[in-house]
Amino acid sequence: MKSSIKQKFSVSYQYDIYFTSGLFTPENRLLSDFFAQRNEGIAPKLLVVIDEGVVACHPALPERVREYFGLGPAVQLVADILLVPGGEAIKNDWESVDRMIESVDRYGIDRHSYIMAIGGGAVLDAVGYAAAVAHRGIRHLRVPTTVLSQNDSGMGVKNGINYRGKKNFVGTFCPPVAVFNDNLFLLTLDDRAWLSGISEAVKVALIKDAAFFDWIESHAERLRRRDSDAMDYLIFRCAELHLQHIAGADPFEFGSSRPLDFGHWSAHKLEQLSGFEVLHGEAVAIGIALDTVYSAIVGMLSPHDAQRVLTALQELGLPIFHPLLEGSDTGHPLLNGLEEFREHLGGRLTIMLLRAIGRGVEVHELDKQEVLRAAAALQEGVNLVS
Repeated sequence: MKSSIKQKFSVSYQYDIYFTSGLFTPENRLLSDFFAQRNEGIAPKLLVVIDEGVVACHPALPERVREYFGLGPAVQLVADILLVPGGEAIKNDWESVDRMIESVDRYGIDRHSYIMAIGGGAVLDAVGYAAAVAHRGIRHLRVPTTVLSQNDSGMGVKNGINYRGKKNFVGTFCPPVAVFNDNLFLLTLDDRAWLSGISEAVKVALIKDAAFFDWIESHAERLRRRDSDAMDYLIFRCAELHLQHIAGADPFEFGSSRPLDFGHWSAHKLEQLSGFEVLHGEAVAIGIALDTVYSAIVGMLSPHDAQRVLTALQELGLPIFHPLLEGSDTGHPLLNGLEEFREHLGGRLTIMLLRAIGRGVEVHELDKQEVLRAAAALQEGVNLVS
């Protein structure tokens, strides 16, 4: 008698990223054409969820959405448009996820229907999670509205919410059906949100594309003064690099390697320790600075290259230090982020550091005393090439 049956199969995913301006204006047919091309004989239902912060800046948006989808028969917009809190509030709020799932039930949203999320990365994460668990998976669409979500989180295959103070502890791997980047949403961001999202572009440039980092350096002033053409290119190239990595590596993270999380082990912990007062992009900038200086201290990265990174971050208006990094005790709460990061990865600890600009290298341990030394160097504003 045979004792086992072995089976193996693969699933192919395709999702496209669209770049446009004025997505919900009547003359923009991008969404209409998207649904028309996917019409299966019966117009599918569509549930739309919008970040309250986006509505505060664009009060007419819900009505524009209703009018847009009222123009054609390709999709049936359900009666209610859900407004949900943005930022970490929604990721700490099970009630908002329950509201989405309850709406799926109330309006008969099935697996051939769609849920569209319009908002920042946190809202995209929470809506994607609700879509993934309702009926074991409803097709979801993302309309990112921040620099951070248009160049990074909106591109990925992950969804999640926080649990017991741990970031993204509960979540799924479920790619969107499509992503629609509308650059008009960026115009109403405050300076802090505009700048903080740039950190993810710095991150991916540092580990994958030295030429892109050179471009960011040379365009730092234009990006800081909110030049839209420069931001459009930055978002496109950053999204392109993220997607290339997802397609060519380990999209569902079965291993313990996560190169795109360069600078993130400390960033996630810093966000938590600050009560999420520090924005994700700001925490990533600080995490990049910390791991860059650490790379230089342990002899992996030249001091000259490390200084280039710190100078670029500062010229972009990004922080490289926070008082929560202060301290010399190896029991420092920030260092607890290393074990939490390992748990989140699964398997052994894997941290991305820098060998050169454009060239990341993975290590499996960090010297805690040298991490604290790197933090102290950032606090003192040491010039690494002096």
